[in-house]
Amino acid sequence: MAAAMVSLGLGVHLNCSYSSRNFTIPLSIGTLSKGFGTNRYYIIPKKSLLLPSSTIFIPRASSSTAVEDGNYSDTDTIPIPKVIIDQDSDPDATLVEITFGDRLGALLDTMNALKNLGLNVAKANVYLDSSGKHNKFSITKADTGRKVEDPELLEAIRLTIINNLIQYHPESSSQLAMGTAFGVEPPKQQIDVDIATHISIRDDGADRSLLYVETADRPGLLVDLVKTITDINVAVESGEFDTEGLLAKATFHVSYRGKALIKPLQQVLANSLRYFLRRPSTEEASF
Repeated sequence: MAAAMVSLGLGVHLNCSYSSRNFTIPLSIGTLSKGFGTNRYYIIPKKSLLLPSSTIFIPRASSSTAVEDGNYSDTDTIPIPKVIIDQDSDPDATLVEITFGDRLGALLDTMNALKNLGLNVAKANVYLDSSGKHNKFSITKADTGRKVEDPELLEAIRLTIINNLIQYHPESSSQLAMGTAFGVEPPKQQIDVDIATHISIRDDGADRSLLYVETADRPGLLVDLVKTITDINVAVESGEFDTEGLLAKATFHVSYRGKALIKPLQQVLANSLRYFLRRPSTEEASF
């Protein structure tokens, strides 16, 4: 992201192996170039989940106080939850937007859970449209006052929000891929990754290209996408990562040696991402 992922060029050594005995959310601390943090985070899912080996801690909300207010009957149409992590719009802060129809309240406990990750969180604004109430936050690192640069911490932010969303709105778990791990009611059907995966790359000026990836969501996806991109020496400069129900949609500005990707390299990158996203990536977790 502009200042966020600009250093992602080389030196990524994430441990993305999978273990049948590991039931914690993945993501080890790797050598993600200069400027990236070395904090480690952990989360213990409620249910067995197919996950990579190393771990991230996702703080839960501190209490069960009324956060997302409102009572809803089983006959209500459950909206699709959306979490957007925007690294493009503000050069000084990471912007996060949460939407769940008109069901979200003040989200104070979710804000507190994010603060437990070492972040400054300010409510930016709330607005309504046809898709519901949009809650926007401005997030910076508490120790530096700067926007979040570590992809692993960005993923921790995403999983923290989703975990708390499911905690306070159990009905949302059936609409989220993470409901398999955290939710009372998991999704009724799984997305076919082959059908769900769409990748496109186009020039966005002379100095960078625009990469779009849409695929089935899962824990650790943001970090794994960045690793796959940087493994072929393509730099991730900025972008946005959206969680929309069972899908994840990522838009990255990428470059190679300060230039837009030439067509052969675009094809290599697209093929690498397709191979990574479609290959079997998990095993049954055992307890």
